[in-house]
Amino acid sequence: MKAVSAEEAVAMIPNNARIMVGGFMGVGTPERLLDELVRQKKSGLALISNDAATPGKGVGKLFDGAQVSSMIGTHIGLNPKAQQQMLGKQITVDLIPQGTFVERIRAGGCGLGGVLTPTGVGTLVEEGKQKIEVDGKPYLLETALRADFALVHAFLADYAGNLSYALTARNFNPVMAMAADTVIVTAEHIVPVGVIAPDHVITPGPLVDYLVANG
Repeated sequence: MKAVSAEEAVAMIPNNARIMVGGFMGVGTPERLLDELVRQKKSGLALISNDAATPGKGVGKLFDGAQVSSMIGTHIGLNPKAQQQMLGKQITVDLIPQGTFVERIRAGGCGLGGVLTPTGVGTLVEEGKQKIEVDGKPYLLETALRADFALVHAFLADYAGNLSYALTARNFNPVMAMAADTVIVTAEHIVPVGVIAPDHVITPGPLVDYLVANG
């Protein structure tokens, strides 16, 4: 794990990168990294995020700057700019059920090829997907999701990169920290090793590549 500035962290992310961003409607989102993505004008990003947030907040900032080329998520209903870009075919959007979304990320982090789920059987969701029968019941094979970079926000981080999250800000951050080639973290507080009790470590340090220094 290496400590870097937000500027250095985002400089490592190329245009057209596939990025996972933690958060739910901006809660638990690494805002400093998103601000820096906007400042550095990274473009063509393939975004994996639960939602499109709202204009000016969370990943909504990326849609404000037309920096997204595609999105995999569960809804974009509160971001009219994302909707406009989808309808105008400026971006492609793959909307999937939220439980399926998080399970596909978890599968990617655990080295699995995918998961079997009954969600979507008999609906438009099953189009183009493999259907597998188990004990007489049909399931859809949903493939694993991984990314080049995961942008994660924690409440506490220690100098070894161990992370703890606060309440609902935990959301998608821990599973995304397992499902990317490079994990970049911002934290509300950075503390000495030992301050976070071992039982309270949610994301262990070996999963974290870069921690953005506070200050």
